[in-house]
Amino acid sequence: METILEMRGITKVYPGRSSAANREVSLDLRRGEILCLAGENGAGKSTLMKILYGLTPATEGEIRIRGKIAAIHSPLDANRLGIGMVHQHFMLFSEFTVAQNVVMGIEPKKFKIFLDTAKSNALVQKVIDAHHFSIEAGKTVGGLTVGEMQQVEIVKMLYRNVDILILDEPTAVLTDRETESLFRSFRILAETGKSLILITHKLSEIKEISDRVAVMRKGELTAVRDTADLDEREISRLMYRLPEPSAGAQTGGDETEHSAGERMFPRASPREVPLKRKPVSERTVLSFQNVTVRRRNQERPLLNRISFSVHEGEILAFAGVGGNGLGVLEAVLGGFLPLNSGRIRCREEDISRCNSEKLRRRGLAYVPSDRIAYGSAESAPVWENIIINRRREFSEWGFLNRKKSGAFAAELLDRYAIAGNISMPLAFLSGGNIQKTVLAREIEQHNDYIVFCEPTRGLDVSSSLYVYSQMESLRNSGTAVILISSNLDEILALADRIIVLYRGSIAAERENPLYSPAVGETGNIKEEIGERMLGLKKT
Repeated sequence: METILEMRGITKVYPGRSSAANREVSLDLRRGEILCLAGENGAGKSTLMKILYGLTPATEGEIRIRGKIAAIHSPLDANRLGIGMVHQHFMLFSEFTVAQNVVMGIEPKKFKIFLDTAKSNALVQKVIDAHHFSIEAGKTVGGLTVGEMQQVEIVKMLYRNVDILILDEPTAVLTDRETESLFRSFRILAETGKSLILITHKLSEIKEISDRVAVMRKGELTAVRDTADLDEREISRLMYRLPEPSAGAQTGGDETEHSAGERMFPRASPREVPLKRKPVSERTVLSFQNVTVRRRNQERPLLNRISFSVHEGEILAFAGVGGNGLGVLEAVLGGFLPLNSGRIRCREEDISRCNSEKLRRRGLAYVPSDRIAYGSAESAPVWENIIINRRREFSEWGFLNRKKSGAFAAELLDRYAIAGNISMPLAFLSGGNIQKTVLAREIEQHNDYIVFCEPTRGLDVSSSLYVYSQMESLRNSGTAVILISSNLDEILALADRIIVLYRGSIAAERENPLYSPAVGETGNIKEEIGERMLGLKKT
């Protein structure tokens, strides 16, 4: 079978990070095949595809399309080379028609000025019919279901005559019926010579739709196998445990469990976290009662009747892979996403309808998964980032007291060992020190509970261990700590209790055997939780 894409030695290191997002990844794609790119969150899948689509440059390596070296600096370059990408979050204008969304940027014109609506509708409908999609060119996108919007995104790429189609978690929010329809379309595309790369975590779907599966772990490609030769449990083992070199994996360096783990994702080991902890209190701090969140025109809930409680002096961790509800849970906890039904209580108070500002005043402390986009203002000075949520406290007669706020910020820099000074823009700090700044601000304002989301993503070993020590101190002081993380090593080193989310529902809840000797160790705990995250175990 003809090879149409070759990625050779792709390495990506982001500025300010000690670990590589991708390390010497080499991957081929054949004409007319469906290749699934699998791996846990943070494995480097999306980064690799962003490089292929021109959204971010590689630090090292080359890409060849049909045997020729390709310079891909933007999505426009990628489109010209026959590469298209459908993102997990749709990029559509709801008030426009299907055809208007599809032809945007390359519209057929009437008199070289006006959009030729009739021609646009005819051209787009021709693409729709050729690939047996169920949408209509003249329909307004705002009235479509989520599955139909997914089809519009694919038609956008096909209209641009792409031969290689990248799809990021294409079924993350689809029902089983919508997924079946989408897979029929994928098979038709492959039969006509199109090549598809699907980023996915869903093992049953990998087995159903793909010809080959490429598994990434900690930024490296650890295996490329024919799907027919693997069962779901073997794919799970490849994702959560590095295979032996003799297994035929394509790799980019030494592949022992310890060297790759320590090199790519720093973690706290059981030796570095105290084994003897104060017992968890029976006093409930925060509880979710049948919380459900839906998106408009979407059949399957983003969160489906979620119920749990977190207690004083407890670290409750949520594990899961992309598209299964962790991000939605973070948004709900942060007050950014309203509930459709259910109730949230803090102590005895109903906070179900509180927005982010009200939750902050109530004492919420929240370390977001994206500390740059949602946790800080890079262009503002360090001191302002530290007191941003407490401006009233440092104001007199309506004016901010710079001396008082500066002294407070300087005290936190010293207490939390933040390298920098209070007057410099936050962007001048390293990633670890930015994280420490956000951490210091949130810890100092917390009241009943604190939420940590991906708290050590991109940090080096020493910075990660510092974050872990702060979480331990909070727990032992009686604070309720919620940890949302895709790093199982992190969860197992810190959590008293673990809840697994799968397809928006709680798939499992268990005590961490490291801190609950009565529970006992049952086999490889990391593999067991990994299987539940992937839907292999339901109880």
